[in-house]
Amino acid sequence: MTSEQPEILTTDAGIPVESDEHSLTVGPDGPILLQDHYLIEQMAQFNRERIPERQPHAKGSGAFGRFRVTGDVSAYTKAAVFQPGTETEMVARFSTVAGERGSPDTWRDPRGFALRFYTSEGNYDMVGNNTPVFFMRDPMKFQNFIRSQKRRADNNLRDHDMQWDFWTLSPESAHQVTWLMGDRGIPKTWRHMNGYSSHTYMWVNAAGEKFWVKYHFKTDQGIDFLTQEEADRLAGADSDYHMRDLYESIDRGEYPSWTLHMQIMPFGEAQNYRFNPFDLTKVWPHSDYPLIEVGRMTLDRNATDNHTEIEQAAFQPNNLVPGIGPSPDKMLLARIFSYADAHRARLGANYQQIPVNAPHVPVHSYSKDGAMRIQPVSDPVYTPNSKGGPRPDTDRYGEPAGWHTDGDLVRGAYTLHAEDDDWGQAGTMVRNVLDDAARERLVNNIVGHLLDGVSRPVLERAFEYWRNVDKELGDRIENGVAAKS
Repeated sequence: MTSEQPEILTTDAGIPVESDEHSLTVGPDGPILLQDHYLIEQMAQFNRERIPERQPHAKGSGAFGRFRVTGDVSAYTKAAVFQPGTETEMVARFSTVAGERGSPDTWRDPRGFALRFYTSEGNYDMVGNNTPVFFMRDPMKFQNFIRSQKRRADNNLRDHDMQWDFWTLSPESAHQVTWLMGDRGIPKTWRHMNGYSSHTYMWVNAAGEKFWVKYHFKTDQGIDFLTQEEADRLAGADSDYHMRDLYESIDRGEYPSWTLHMQIMPFGEAQNYRFNPFDLTKVWPHSDYPLIEVGRMTLDRNATDNHTEIEQAAFQPNNLVPGIGPSPDKMLLARIFSYADAHRARLGANYQQIPVNAPHVPVHSYSKDGAMRIQPVSDPVYTPNSKGGPRPDTDRYGEPAGWHTDGDLVRGAYTLHAEDDDWGQAGTMVRNVLDDAARERLVNNIVGHLLDGVSRPVLERAFEYWRNVDKELGDRIENGVAAKS
C-alpha cells in the first residue's frame, strides 16, 4: 500500500467522476437519467472492449526484450540488426495455432514463435513456429487446413476425424505431423522450445551478394516437453499454464533466452540442390549447411497491459529491412499479403500506429486518413511531387528483386528432384533422429489421437499414411488401434 493520495477517477475525457457506485437517478429509488453520461460511457465502452481474435494463433502471450549480436555474419547480410555488437529492442509472442483465445495452452498443436525487432532501419518481423517445417507447401490449401483443425459447422466441436481426413489426403503434411505427434508437439513451456523461420529467406551483403538462409532460435533453457497425460491434466488444472510460466519467470528475474543460428546457402546452389530448397515441408540437412551462431535473444520485461502490447501486436512477414528479402517459397509469398491484410481487418487500417506496432524510427509515408489515424499528415500527400516530399531509397531495390528475374534459378528449384518426395524426411526422422523411447511415445500419441472419433475409412488411410513414412511405424500404429478398439 502507498501512503500517497490516490488519483482522482475521471471519465475518458478527463472529467472528474462523482461516483463509481451509484447511477444518477430521480430521487433515491427513481429511474436512471439519460444525462448520466458516465453510466452510459461505462456500458457503451464495455460492449466494445473485445476485438476480433486472430483466425489462427488466437491463444497466446509474449514479452519484451532485446537481441544482441555475438557473431559476425556481415559477409552475408548488410541488415543493421545483424551487424557485430548491435543490440536491438524486440517483442515476442508465442501461441497455439488452432485453439480460440480461451483454449488450453497444453493442447497438442504447433506453437507460433513471432518476433519483432525494432531496428534502426524500421521494424523487422519474423513470423515462425516451434517446428522447422509446415503442413503444406502451397498456400491454396492453407485456409482449408486451418478450418480442418478448428470446429465443425454442425456441432461446433473440434473433430479428429476432420483433422486426419485432411492430413491423409495431403501427403505433404507427413513431416510436420510427425513433429506434431512426437515429443515437441507439446512443449513443457514456451521457454523450453526452439523457434524457426521455417521459410527460406534471402540475405544480401553490402557488396550485393545474395544468400538463401533459414533461422534457428535454439532455446538456452534446453528442449523439454509434456507427455500427453501431463498435458491433459494441465488443460483442466491450469489452461493458461504456458502464459503463466512465461510471465512469472520474467517477474522472478529468470529471463529466458534463445541463441540464433543460421543455415546459409550460396545463392546459385538453390538451382541444382537435391530437393527444392524453398519447399516448406523440408529441412536442409545440417551436414549440408551447418549452423552459424549469430546472437542471443533475451526476454526481460513483461507487458504492463496485455491487450495493448500483446493482443494488438501485429507481426507480418512483409516487414523486411534492407539486407533481408523473401525467397520463391510460395507459402511465404502468400503470407506477405495475408498477414497485413488480417491486421487491417482485425485492428483497422492504421494498426501500425498502435505503439507496439510503431517502429522506433521516424515514418515518412504517403498513407493518410482512415479510422483511428493519430499521426498528423502534412502536405504533399501524393507522389511523385516537386514539393519536397519523401523520396524512395533508390539504393535499396534491385536487392531482393534479384531472384524475380532469375527464371533459370526458380525453374531449377521447382523442377522435380529425386528427394522431393513427401515421405522421406519424415521417415528419416522416425528411424534416425528419435530414440526407442521417443518412437514409443510417438506411436502412443498417434494411437490415442486416432481412437478419438476417427471413422474407419479415414483410419485405413491413416495406417497407410504412416506406413509410407515408415512401415514398422505404420504396423505398430494399426496394431495399437486394433488392440484398444
